[in-house]
Amino acid sequence: MPGAYWIAHITVTDPEAHGAYAKAAGPAFDKFGGKILARGTRYVTLEGRERGRHVVIWFPSVEQAEACYHSPEYQAALALTNGTSERDLVVVEAAE
Repeated sequence: MPGAYWIAHITVTDPEAHGAYAKAAGPAFDKFGGKILARGTRYVTLEGRERGRHVVIWFPSVEQAEACYHSPEYQAALALTNGTSERDLVVVEAAE
């Protein structure tokens, strides 16, 4: 499946407020063709910084993932995370 992967590693500090973000972000992901492939708390950290939540979303392209991130819909959802989490987010092009 070519495309791109939006990969987020998150430490949630306010679960209730973070839940509001997750609900609000869904329509933005849908609008740009995003499909959630992995989302949850069961994981194994083999290297690097410990994070309590990890999310992988497939997009049709790196450009679609970036457009989603910069969209008014996603930015409105992202504003809900102010102070609710610490995260690292990357978009990686899929291998063919």
